Amino acid sequence: MTHTVPGYISKSGDFTLKKTMKIKKTNVPSRTQSATPHDHTGELKRLSRIKGQVSGIERMIHDQRYCPDIVHQIKAVRSALKALEVSIIEGHMKSCVKTAIASKNNAVIEEKMDEILILLKGQN
Repeated sequence: MTHTVPGYISKSGDFTLKKTMKIKKTNVPSRTQSATPHDHTGELKRLSRIKGQVSGIERMIHDQRYCPDIVHQIKAVRSALKALEVSIIEGHMKSCVKTAIASKNNAVIEEKMDEILILLKGQN
């Protein structure tokens, strides 16, 4: 397991969150039963660029490049990950949350609101 950007880990090139979120259980069907997950395949191109940036940082370290240049690239990756995060949250709100509101099911709406609050509280 290789540590990459703070808060993320890389397993065979795939980025996953290092920290897990705890979502309270309700009597509502799980998210896989209550709604179709939003399609994020459009984000794969952006993620490929981020992987390339991380590989570039690794090469810079191997080549013993100038420290501020490496840090500059790390900041660029953080910015790219933040943009990816915002895009995925936006998709969640425009798809999953919108569907929950349209259902007029208060339990499902509450579940989606709780998810957004957990995501927002986890941001620095």
